[in-house]
Amino acid sequence: MAESATTQEFDVLILGGGSAGYSAALRSVQLGLTVGLVEKAKLGGTCLHTGCIPTKAYLHSAELADNARESAKYGVNTSLESIDMAAVRSYKDGIVAGKFKGLTGLLKMKKIHVIEGNGRLVGPNAIDVDGTRYTGKNIVLATGSTSKTMGLEIGGRVLTSTEALNMETIPKSAIVLGGGVIGVEFASVWKSFGVDVTIVEGLPSLVPNEDPSIIKILERTFKKRGINFNTGVFFEKVEQDDNGAKVTLADGKVLEADIVLVAVGRGPVTEGLGFEEQGVTVDRGFVIANERLHTGVGNIYAIGDIVPGLQLAHRGYQQGIFVAEEIAGKNPVVVEDINIPKVTYCEPEIMSVGYTEPKAKEKFGADQVEIQEYNLAGNGKSSILGTAGIIKMVRVKDGPIVGVHGIGSRIGEQVGEAQLIVNWEAYPEDVAQLVHAHPTQNEALGETALALAGKPLHG
Repeated sequence: MAESATTQEFDVLILGGGSAGYSAALRSVQLGLTVGLVEKAKLGGTCLHTGCIPTKAYLHSAELADNARESAKYGVNTSLESIDMAAVRSYKDGIVAGKFKGLTGLLKMKKIHVIEGNGRLVGPNAIDVDGTRYTGKNIVLATGSTSKTMGLEIGGRVLTSTEALNMETIPKSAIVLGGGVIGVEFASVWKSFGVDVTIVEGLPSLVPNEDPSIIKILERTFKKRGINFNTGVFFEKVEQDDNGAKVTLADGKVLEADIVLVAVGRGPVTEGLGFEEQGVTVDRGFVIANERLHTGVGNIYAIGDIVPGLQLAHRGYQQGIFVAEEIAGKNPVVVEDINIPKVTYCEPEIMSVGYTEPKAKEKFGADQVEIQEYNLAGNGKSSILGTAGIIKMVRVKDGPIVGVHGIGSRIGEQVGEAQLIVNWEAYPEDVAQLVHAHPTQNEALGETALALAGKPLHG
C-alpha cells in the first residue's frame, strides 16, 4: 500500500478505500484539496478483491467452457476436457493483482496520503486510526458492505461469495440461496463448470428488480440450461455434515447438495465505527444522508454501499466524484439511482437503466406509458453469436424514453448507449435518426427506437 501519512490534517479525510472512497480521493486531489484516505485492508475494496472483478473473471472462464462444449454447431470441433480450478483461480488472481498494483500506483502518483489501519470516527472532524488522530475539514464515510448471512454460520460447506471465489475444487452440486444478481451469476458460472445447481429465491421470481419481460426470458433460458430454481418460498434452515449440506424450505421441501452459497445480498459495514456517537443517523446499519449525500452533521458526508440504494461500484465512483465536487463548491448535479445503469453478467446477460414497465406505469400512469420490444432473432450479430433475447424500451407518451432493458449474450456491452438515451431524456425520434453500425448487437437499440418512433425497419 502507499506510504503512511506524515501530515495529520487534511481538507478531505476519507474512511474507506473502496470504489467510492478512492474516487472521492482522486477527484478531491484534482480539485486542489489535500486528502487522507484510511483503509484497513486493501485499496479497491469489495469490487476489486471479492466482487465485480474476480466474479467477471470467473464468468469469462465459464463462457470459454460453454464455447468449447458447443463449438461443433459452428463448425469447429473442440471438446471440453476439464476445468482446472487452480488455473482459473490463478488467472483471476492475476487480473486482481494487476489492477491492485495499478490503483496503488495511481494514488501514490496523485500524492494521496493512504493511512493504513482501522479507522473510527471520534469527532465531527476527526478519525482515529489505531491510536493516531487525524483531522479533516470534511469527513467522507465510505466503509462499504459485506455479505449478508441471514444468521447462518459460514464455514465448511456453507459459503458466501468471498469463500466461493477461493474454492480449490469444483463441487458436484450446489444450492444458491438468493436469486438476485450475485446468486444468478454464481449459478451461471457453476453450471458452465458442470455443477448441478439449484437456486432458492423467496420472492416470486429470479432477479425480482428487473422488468417482467426480462425475468421471463431469463427463467426460460435458465431452465433450458438445466439450472434449477425454486421461487416463492423462503428457506427455513441450513444444515451440514461431512457428506453434504441440506436446505429445508418453509414449505417443508428439503434440498441437498455438496455446498450452499448464501447470496442474499450485502449489508453495510458501519457497526462499531463511532458514527452514531457523533450524531450520524444510522438506520438498520445504513447511514442516512440527504440527496446531496450530507449526513446532517458538521461537514460529514456518506457515499457508496453504506447509503441506502443500489450497491454498485459505478454508483460508488459517481458518488465519490459528486462529494468531492460538492466540497469544492462546484454544485454538481444529483444522479438518481433510477438512472444508474445495471448489468447482471450471467448467461444470458441482463442490462437495464431507468424505469421498468410496471414502475413507469406507477410513476406516470398506465395510459401514459408506451413500450416496444425488439427480438434479437431479427439481429444479424445476435444470430451469428447464437443468442436469443430482447431489447425493451419504455417511453412516456409523446415524451422521452425513460427505461431501456435488454437480455442476451454480451448484451451488457450495450448499456452505454442505453444510459445515454435515458439520462439525456432522448425521444425515440432522436435515437431513430442516429446511425447504428451493421452488423452489431448495438443495432438492436436503433431498431427498438425506430419501432417506438413508429417507423420500424426490420420489425
